[in-house]
Amino acid sequence: MSEHTPEQIQGTENVGSTPVYVWDVPTRIFHWSLLAAVATSLISSEFGPMSVHLISGHVVLALLIFRLCWGFLGGRHARFASFVKGPVTVLKYACRLKSGETPAHLGHNPMGGWSVLAIITVLAVQATSGLYANDDILTEGPLADTVSKSTSDYLTYIHHLSSNAVYALIVLHLAAVAFYTFKGHGIIRAMIDGRTRDIPPTSADVPAARDARGSIIAALVIAAFAAAAAYAINVY
Repeated sequence: MSEHTPEQIQGTENVGSTPVYVWDVPTRIFHWSLLAAVATSLISSEFGPMSVHLISGHVVLALLIFRLCWGFLGGRHARFASFVKGPVTVLKYACRLKSGETPAHLGHNPMGGWSVLAIITVLAVQATSGLYANDDILTEGPLADTVSKSTSDYLTYIHHLSSNAVYALIVLHLAAVAFYTFKGHGIIRAMIDGRTRDIPPTSADVPAARDARGSIIAALVIAAFAAAAAYAINVY
């Protein structure tokens, strides 16, 4: 057997080895659904209608609730414990990138793991502040009348400010995807079919984790809970 662990496979680019299952179906559905929901939110905030913006904001909120739960109950590589690494590990990985290496990982690499947390955090701030925001004309969040006008105005400011952070993270994410794709890592394809092919020949015998697929039943229960929570806030 190889000396490498399933969580970290360090090797060359685009080695074309046997595909290994990494991303479970719920994680992939979440990823593409969040992309669509965030895009809809950003476009509707600029061009309207605001009714669509409010709906997409609640969809983002439901997806974030799902991902937070799935981060503890999902497939191996979807769990926060599998990809949130300490600063020393992140620094070592960054140094290897600086030296020209692009180590392949089963799941998120150490820097990518923290980018996931950053995206979740910023979107959580964006979605939560939007619940209390107002535009001083016709539109306000479903919880705006539960706080004072000054508090609603402040949270509106936070909502607009965090949107700039969302744009920045989108640019960084696309740049990272372009970088790893250029280096031969099939990260886009892996998020479509769930399988990575970035395994060095010396590690071709590394087995796919038995729990990488997660539980569909658990995902459905969590999704129902997340949707119900987002809906309850909307009709509060």
